Parts: sequence; structure tokens; C-alpha cells
Amino acid sequence: MDSVLLGDCRAVFAGVPAESVDFCLTDPPYLVNYRDRSGRTLAGDRVGHWLTPAFAEVHRLLKRDTLCVSFYGWTKVDEFVSAWRSAGFRLVGHLTFPKRYTSSSGLVRYQHENAYVLAKGSPRPPEHLIGDVIDWAYSHNEFHPTQKPLAVLTPLIESFCPFGGVVLDPFAGSASTLVAACLCGRHGIGCELEEHMHATAVARLARVRRLLLCSLGFEGDVAAALRLAA
Repeated sequence: MDSVLLGDCRAVFAGVPAESVDFCLTDPPYLVNYRDRSGRTLAGDRVGHWLTPAFAEVHRLLKRDTLCVSFYGWTKVDEFVSAWRSAGFRLVGHLTFPKRYTSSSGLVRYQHENAYVLAKGSPRPPEHLIGDVIDWAYSHNEFHPTQKPLAVLTPLIESFCPFGGVVLDPFAGSASTLVAACLCGRHGIGCELEEHMHATAVARLARVRRLLLCSLGFEGDVAAALRLAA
């Protein structure tokens, strides 16, 4: 555990035992052929043939009566919902993350992100309920072109994954989900398709783990890790 595997999650996760993770939190490509201002792109961001088999693996790996939170591209919501349902998930919640800035603009200014809460089986309500509107914090996208902020990921992990549990991310990117899991006292396992991003994810996760271990017993250890990893 606490590792990022290199390769296509559809193949890589085939060797991971079924029903071995407690929660999935992931940010798959939105199928929009995204390119940021510096020209960075995302693998698998053109067509969604991988959606259903990837989430079928997620469903297989999750324990019974657990949850998955997945971000998605709203212009391709029909493809995402179809894939999730085909994989065996039920849609049980929807999260909105309002931003204080405009990501892009067209007929309107786009100022929020979305994620669905997906259920395998019948999970019990968490002990600490969170709202379905969570403020966004800009990550500056230092490590990844669509990097999600740790401040958004940590409350999801704390609510939906038991302390000491295992968080799964099949589209790990720069390992933001796994870093957040580490800071929350959970374990994590992820997969990243692009070799250069995998190297970034491994280094970033290792740096945060070293910081937490070295500062164990001192005040401000998590705060320091957050500053370095955000």
C-alpha cells in the first residue's frame, strides 16, 4: 500500500485482490481533449472506451457497501453515468465545488467542478456528514495540468474512508489523492498511465511521507506537509 503503480489501471489492478479497498476518490480525464496554457495534455482525454472497464475494476476492488467519489466532465455526463452504472455503481449523491475564479468561458463563465458519489451495495451514512457544496481552493497546477487541491480531497477521505483504511485512485496523476490520504491517516494505492507523471507522483508521495515520519511527535507536522504538497 501507499504506492503508485505505473500502467493502465485496467491491466495493473487485475493483480490486486478483490474487495481490498475502503474508498475510491478519483479524477479521470474529462474526455474534452484538454490542453492547459503551457501546452500540457492528458492521456486518454479524447474518447471514453476505457471508462466502463476501468470503473468495473474499481467496483471489483472496493469492499462491500462502500463508496466511490469521481469527478467528471459535465459535457460528457451521459458517458460517465452510463459507465458507472454498467460497472455496477448506484448514483447516491452529487457534489459541487464553487470556485472564486473563472476556469474558462463560453456562453457563461465556468466557475465550479462536479463529482458524483457512487455506491457499491448499501453503505451506511458516515459518522461525520459533509455538505454537498464544498469551497474550491486553487492548486496552481504545479504538479499536474488538472491538479485537485488537497483542501478539497481531505474532507471527502475523512468522511467516506475509515481511519487506517485504504483509498484507491485509478487515475492518480500527481498523487494528490494519495497525499491527502496519507495526511488523513489512511493508506493509498494508485495507478498512473504516463511515465513522467508517475515519477512525479512517486517522488511527491515519498516526500510527504518522509516529512510526516521525521516530524512525528512535533506540532504542525501535517500543516508543514500540506504546505509542501499542495
